[in-house]
Amino acid sequence: MFFYIFRCGGIVLNKKKIRTNVFAVGILFLLCFSLIFPVTNSSDAISDDTNRSKDERFLYDREHNSENIPDEPTVFPFASSGIKDLIQTQIGINYGSRDSPWPVASHDVQHTGRSPYIIAGAPLVEKWRFPTDGWIFGAPVIDRNGTIYFSGYHFYAIDSNGTLIWKQSGYIDVHGAPAIDENGIIYAGTAYATTNRLYAFYPNGSVKWSYVTGNHIFSSPVIGDDGTIYFGDNNGNLNALYPNGTLKWITANIYSVYSSPAIADDGAIYCTSWYGSVFALYPNNGTVKWQFPTGGRMKANPSIADDGTIYVSSWDDYLYALYPNGTMKWKVNTKYGTSSNPSIGPDGTIYVGHTDLYAINTNGTVKWIFPLGNLRDCDFSAPAISADGIIYIGACIDYDHGVGGELIVVNPDGTERWRSGSICNEGIVSSPAIAEDGTVYVGSLNDEEVHSGAVTSKGFLHAFGPGELKKATMKQPIAGKVYFFGKEVLPTIFGKTFIIGNVTVRANATSLDQLDHIGFFVDGNIQYNSTEPPFEWNMNKNYFKGLIEYHRIRVTAFYKGGCEWSEERPVTYIHLRRT
Repeated sequence: MFFYIFRCGGIVLNKKKIRTNVFAVGILFLLCFSLIFPVTNSSDAISDDTNRSKDERFLYDREHNSENIPDEPTVFPFASSGIKDLIQTQIGINYGSRDSPWPVASHDVQHTGRSPYIIAGAPLVEKWRFPTDGWIFGAPVIDRNGTIYFSGYHFYAIDSNGTLIWKQSGYIDVHGAPAIDENGIIYAGTAYATTNRLYAFYPNGSVKWSYVTGNHIFSSPVIGDDGTIYFGDNNGNLNALYPNGTLKWITANIYSVYSSPAIADDGAIYCTSWYGSVFALYPNNGTVKWQFPTGGRMKANPSIADDGTIYVSSWDDYLYALYPNGTMKWKVNTKYGTSSNPSIGPDGTIYVGHTDLYAINTNGTVKWIFPLGNLRDCDFSAPAISADGIIYIGACIDYDHGVGGELIVVNPDGTERWRSGSICNEGIVSSPAIAEDGTVYVGSLNDEEVHSGAVTSKGFLHAFGPGELKKATMKQPIAGKVYFFGKEVLPTIFGKTFIIGNVTVRANATSLDQLDHIGFFVDGNIQYNSTEPPFEWNMNKNYFKGLIEYHRIRVTAFYKGGCEWSEERPVTYIHLRRT
């Protein structure tokens, strides 16, 4: 019987023989299913760093550090941003760069996370993804022209259509958010470089100056009314630089300033310390105005309300509200501390989260609690809030084991509005940013298979909102089907995909006028590039010279401006050679 079954796959079959051997095909399928059911896909053998704890992975010291930053960036043609008209409301906050839609971490120097723009209704549509050469830890910022700045091992500037404008190809890994001043100068601090610096970039990507700190910069810079740049470093210093890059003052012994400083209306500078205290400093000379100790370590940025109240989260599991004189107004237990700052809604509601999103009234009472979902947390991602009070959060899905991440949207009353589902395979620690046209941007962490059994770290900037789509789909093979010498014959149990003999892999893509090509991959190895429709490739060979093989088929659309979109499918593959 076995000889007969496999012999059927090894001869040239005509239509009559195929019809008469349907019974044999059925037996072969049952045999294959029984053999593979207890066996996992080949992707399980891929090596990664998921055994590290969350904090170890967040502070992972990469091996390929470099301080060789070029004098000039790699510049690409500009593309129009196509900004659409949108309702804008007036809110009384200091932006940093006054007319940029999202110039600093959490939108403004008070870190309210509050945008003056309203976003299109749910569900949102992910319109494109822009790839980077490493994980995106920091949040993106957006200038007055709609240009988005962010880092993923290199430093990038792209337009609102997802087209690369320029990039700095040296090692500029920004764990915080960049900051944009009124003249369009972009400031970004590096971590894990051979020599860590705060960089100032002109809008064309060339380096204006750099300031050496000697230790990691996880802090996002903020910019005062007089142009002073404030940021922390892991030497335990809070630094203040003049706009020309020279030192104005430095306050030592704050102890590992992970947080981005916040600036009050009177100019007072607030920051937190890894050792668990909130510091208030005078802006003219950096002397300490007051210090408030909490009961746990702190990474989160302070946030400042319109009435001057300072909100900050500590790892002692409390959200604190402090008066401007440094005395406690109230504190409330939020079950877990967080590494991201609280955000403040248009009505003054404070939003802070870890495994749940808490909404806290201005008097310290809990307004509502929104569970993010099973194994989800937003520890590093601060909420972004649109002008109509809707909350946008980047969440990790089982981050310690690298499962994925999603964008979650919550109504002001604490009900779920929409969620994207997983858009990556490692997590989201980037905070969302809201553009003038209603697009929501967020960065992600991904591990991509580059060849069998090995992965590389890769990030994506994801764009949700109105605009032209740049996406690819795999039309064939379909998940949960059996293919016998290119023909779909029957559905499978448990949604697995089986290929016996060969199959034509077919793909489709949107925005064909901007498409460069579609690549077909098996286990991360490129097999074929197709530049025009129909986009297809015949999978018809042994890869491991075995009878039963386990593979991942991927189709990736590569767009001319730099965007990529992939769809991947695990398959069980039995190649019966023809003669």
